[in-house]
Amino acid sequence: MTTYLTQEGYQKFQEELHDLIYRRRDEVAAILRETVGNGEDENPEYEMARAEQAFIEGRIRELEMLLSSAKIIEESAMPSSVVQIGSKVTIQEEGYDPETYMIVGSAEANPKEGRISNESPIGKAIMSRAAGDEVMVHTPTGNYTVKILQVE
Repeated sequence: MTTYLTQEGYQKFQEELHDLIYRRRDEVAAILRETVGNGEDENPEYEMARAEQAFIEGRIRELEMLLSSAKIIEESAMPSSVVQIGSKVTIQEEGYDPETYMIVGSAEANPKEGRISNESPIGKAIMSRAAGDEVMVHTPTGNYTVKILQVE
């Protein structure tokens, strides 16, 4: 499965992976070495470190898989007339102010930062559409229409 990432997102995930492997892993290993002889069965610090180690190892595997299947969104190759992954889109729902979002893959989605997934209800509805189009957005709580004001 392909994971679409911006260059910035790819770099962010690479940095997180590097930090987990070369800093966090060593920190937890040191805590485990310090606490291993203090009665493992009844040592909450040891148990917390083991849980943290399991989380770190799981996140490392997750990031390695994500980065190995990543496809970097090439901004220069994108025509700006239609919405696609990497597009910056301004939309407006009737009765509300316009909102601007960047369309990203699900791994980078963060609506609070103006980044919505191509797999989200809005993302699905506006993909391959152009400025001036009105599209129906289907959500679990109901449907609504948005107008695409601008595609960059």
